[in-house]
Amino acid sequence: MGQALPACPAFQLFRYNHAAVHNSRREFLSFLAASPLALSQSDAITTPQDALSVLDFEEAARRTVPVAHFAYINTGVDDDATLKANRDGFKKLLLRPRRLVDVSKVETSIDLFGTKWPSPIYICPCGSQRAFHPDGEIATAKAARAKNALQMLSTVSSTPVETVTDALGRAPWYQLYAPAKWDGVQKLVHRVEAVGCATIVLTVDQNAGRNTETQQRLSRADTRKCATCHNAAPGPASKKSRPMFDGIDSAGYNSPSATWELVDRLKNATRLKLFIKGLETREDAELACEHGADGIVVSNHGGRALETGRGTIECLPEVIAAVRGRIPVFVDGGFRRGTDVFKALALGARAVGIGRPYLWGLGAFGQPGVERILDILNAELQLAMRHCGTRSIAEITRASLV
Repeated sequence: MGQALPACPAFQLFRYNHAAVHNSRREFLSFLAASPLALSQSDAITTPQDALSVLDFEEAARRTVPVAHFAYINTGVDDDATLKANRDGFKKLLLRPRRLVDVSKVETSIDLFGTKWPSPIYICPCGSQRAFHPDGEIATAKAARAKNALQMLSTVSSTPVETVTDALGRAPWYQLYAPAKWDGVQKLVHRVEAVGCATIVLTVDQNAGRNTETQQRLSRADTRKCATCHNAAPGPASKKSRPMFDGIDSAGYNSPSATWELVDRLKNATRLKLFIKGLETREDAELACEHGADGIVVSNHGGRALETGRGTIECLPEVIAAVRGRIPVFVDGGFRRGTDVFKALALGARAVGIGRPYLWGLGAFGQPGVERILDILNAELQLAMRHCGTRSIAEITRASLV
């Protein structure tokens, strides 16, 4: 999702002074009530099993996660138009149900480079998860392990890849924010190779910078002293909250000078599969294929990169057309329903990533919340498949869409 917010060890990660949090949260909710981010429901669920949809977790997380950290989860850039477009794009795609098909059994599994996964829904890389729950990436990894879901781990994880691997029971896919110096890139690559990561997911949609205006406005409602866990207030996270940068020069990452030469160098530096994350156009999809990428993730960083006004589900068709089946195309951004996942698969996506939903589940309930998010989305996907007469992922095609 982007530059991460750290946890606060001095306050037991995120259990801060209750009076200060209460007052700042009240100001935050008053501001949010007038925004497009507001929910219509007034009561929050108290257990994961109370949830009927993943949206039920949003309010529960809002009431649990510190104000500034929740603002990070739920906002976009500029006027949040792209954040909204990620959801609105699904309204432009309508489903065509088919009847009297034997759908007593549906198969949701997919094969990626010889590994079989029970679902095309995967866990996106989101940074500094201990800012949302004390267990952070460990809780997410344990949930992914319980549901046998593909997990991508962020470079700005608050938990090192080695520890996440232990909790997950296998190495995650590793999302790479490339350090500005090549030596730093090599150190990260060697580290994730050593732990057994099979795939590097190079994220390129933050190199030009961004304007997280709404997040900054809402964060002002948080009266805690950010300097407790940030280098400055406001400012970047302290290095200790980003263990993947241990031993790496502090020259920064996501350099605006990066070009496709970085992809070439990565391909020559490792035998791991290499995905490029953050592409939205046919031109860049074609270039990714030309430079030997093993896959693409269509993503606008959850509406937190550029205010394009276009949802990723709207970008997906031109990327699929440019790739022409040469490499798998994943997509993330705005997925809240199993029907959303179905629509992306019908357009040609091989897998679909979720970000905010599982962070809501994590923030509200830890591991059980993340597990429930995955259960709900997978159940909804199976229901959509049955109604559309598609008994396997392979049978989901554009014929199911208007």
